[in-house]
Amino acid sequence: MSSKEKVWSPRPLHLAIVELLRKEGTLTDAELLKDLKDSFGGLSARELNKALMKLELSGLIRVSRLMKGKRSVELAERA
Repeated sequence: MSSKEKVWSPRPLHLAIVELLRKEGTLTDAELLKDLKDSFGGLSARELNKALMKLELSGLIRVSRLMKGKRSVELAERA
């Protein structure tokens, strides 16, 4: 996909992920990707993984492995 085909969203990907998790609760990475593709067009699994890693490292979300190839994503609990 070329850069001309990408759809720009008015909000950053990491913010959209946090908002979606607040609204829906715990989701799998596949569900997140499916829901975010509506807003971000050609979002790839690689781009989602990069955003999830940044959010997890910053302590905003927690990603857990459910089974091979499937992960659970949830908001981290605040103290």
